[in-house]
Amino acid sequence: MDLEKIEGLVKIIENSSLTEFSIKDGDTKITMSKLTHPPVITAGLPAAPALAAAPQTAAEEKEEENDDIELILAPIVGTFYSASGPDIPAFVRVGDHVKNGQTVCILEAMKLMNEIQCEFDCEIEAVLVSNEQKVEYGQPLFRVKRL
Repeated sequence: MDLEKIEGLVKIIENSSLTEFSIKDGDTKITMSKLTHPPVITAGLPAAPALAAAPQTAAEEKEEENDDIELILAPIVGTFYSASGPDIPAFVRVGDHVKNGQTVCILEAMKLMNEIQCEFDCEIEAVLVSNEQKVEYGQPLFRVKRL
């Protein structure tokens, strides 16, 4: 199977609802699978019930301000890369505004480079892992503020 046929298959799978595909051509067997979008959870935690009415503390005020803060989590186990190459600028930096579908990092798993994309418009509040760090499934990668 030549490279053009493989590239054609990749394009077909990208534009279909298939999540996994296998093909065998002679002695060659190819299996492809799509990444699902990284899960996103909200970072706010419920406050402990108060025994008596008390004045609001600075920490409580800050928590209320951060209700729109969310985390972008690793959808797979792998190695985190902030850029597509060592001499290339990072996909995103703290303070950057990110659009829905924009690549925020790469996770390498089994020698495959998987681009991780944001599912909504946001601002990067913090990068929670360092370049070339091993990450686990569900580990927070970025703290973001939904726009």
